[in-house]
Amino acid sequence: MNKQYAEILLLKTREDYNLISDEFSRTRQRLWSEIKFLFDNYIAVGEKILDLGCGNGRFFKWFQEKGADYSGVDNSEKLIKIAKKNNPEGNFLVDDALRLSFPEGCFSKVYGIAIFHHIPSVELRLKFLQEAKRILKPNGFLILTVWKFHRPEELYLIFKYALLKIFGFSKLDFGDILDPWGKKTDRYYHCFSERELVILTRSAGFKIKESGIVKNTKENRQNIYLIAQVKKSPL
Repeated sequence: MNKQYAEILLLKTREDYNLISDEFSRTRQRLWSEIKFLFDNYIAVGEKILDLGCGNGRFFKWFQEKGADYSGVDNSEKLIKIAKKNNPEGNFLVDDALRLSFPEGCFSKVYGIAIFHHIPSVELRLKFLQEAKRILKPNGFLILTVWKFHRPEELYLIFKYALLKIFGFSKLDFGDILDPWGKKTDRYYHCFSERELVILTRSAGFKIKESGIVKNTKENRQNIYLIAQVKKSPL
């Protein structure tokens, strides 16, 4: 993907979430019980944790229950405003996942729940991973989830945008879609496979500890998850 177009898509994503922030937040109140093990099994009391792409802060409760030293960041000013209102005791900041304001090696864990699929182009995804690696302590963990697109309407969009790409009518990469949010906007997604996510994260210098697919009880929601560890020497 052209770098300039990828930057345009990044800006569009931020504007999209500012546009739909209230409605989006109302649809993101419930916690996804199928991914709770990612919190229960990987957080120790007092650890510095970054919730990267925290949105309206809905997962703050689980971090708080585990006694984490929590920071949540998102590039949507309106979603951060909602997060602060809903969780006044939380530390929520507007920040850019590709240019984080935190110093090197300051977090034990970085969580990216349903954010990475919004990063366009391989180049910028690697930049996201390298920035996460920069702010992690030696042997720190990166924990990611991305949507697994499997429903008929999602498969239709993958097929549609692949055809548009083949015939030269789309600047998107293969595997990219624009998913409608009602009539308000079309949100950018990259449709990862588990293998693609593993290979990309490994190429950024992480050791893959675990990956897989989790489903809710109705199986209408599926996520790919990945747990990766960074290996670097202390400063």
